[in-house]
Amino acid sequence: MTTATLTERYISATIRSLRPELQDDVRAELEASIADAVDARVEQGETPTAAERAVLTELGDPGVLAAGYADRPLHLLGPKYYLVWWRLLKLLLWIVPACAAVGVGIAKVLEFATIGETIGAMVVAVIMSIVHVGFWTTLVFVVLERTTTDPGVRWDVDQLPEPTEKGAGRSEVIATLIFLIFAAAAIAWDALRGFVRDDGVPVPILDPALWPWWALALAALMVAELVLAIAIYRRGRWTVSAAVVNTILAIAFVVPAMSLLVTDQLVNPAFLDYLASEHAAELAQADAGAAEQGGVLRILGVILGVVIVGSGLWDIIDGWLKTARARRS
Repeated sequence: MTTATLTERYISATIRSLRPELQDDVRAELEASIADAVDARVEQGETPTAAERAVLTELGDPGVLAAGYADRPLHLLGPKYYLVWWRLLKLLLWIVPACAAVGVGIAKVLEFATIGETIGAMVVAVIMSIVHVGFWTTLVFVVLERTTTDPGVRWDVDQLPEPTEKGAGRSEVIATLIFLIFAAAAIAWDALRGFVRDDGVPVPILDPALWPWWALALAALMVAELVLAIAIYRRGRWTVSAAVVNTILAIAFVVPAMSLLVTDQLVNPAFLDYLASEHAAELAQADAGAAEQGGVLRILGVILGVVIVGSGLWDIIDGWLKTARARRS
């Protein structure tokens, strides 16, 4: 894949928030006006690279330019900090509620709360974190807006993002490869060296009966995931067929994994025996506190099941969202 020029990145950053019916016209207008401005500067003796950077810098933040094309005002209580506030708020809303939910969920499990109490506490934590993030972030920028005369925020072309609307960048392939390597290494280490050892003898967490056939099936799925990521990268965009294959691969992982979990074939019985013998007092105390939910192991099994299903659903949804973005572009 070729590297996008500054002009291509600028135009992409400008039109991506516009309505689809406006994007082609705005793209054509910007391409023509930028090219004319660059040619004029080159004729005056500037290098093409310097001329391009100067023209784009004069045009300013593509978010502001897009707002002008869309006739969309940029207001918080004034326009000075609007884009900085909005970008920071979106970032925090992606991170803080999720972290709050996970933290509260773990705390409730350690307190041996009921499943209903745990879910309720997580929902409350998400809602409260959204409220607090929105309020305090906005308050800070309102104070800045009213107490400073110079926002101190300068835009330049180095802030242009790489095009990401197709979701098929090199970073996605690298991330997939790293994840699969770590996952394969963890599974192999658990089977051969063991994360848990009893008097120097490894006690695998996963049931050794899963070897070799289930392990080979998982390895095949991992290879298929990597091949799919490479194919999407080479194609340069997500397609409907890629999203369908991604969905099939996710289902092919979630269904067998949940089947093994529900039928008690996923976790090594010897590992459970090790917990019962080496940590009998702690396990008994935990089971007493979680008796109404069937014991601490049942709660952990439910959490593991939620993680397996949730990761599969997110993988499917993410693939279709990227496909929709690619089709719109």
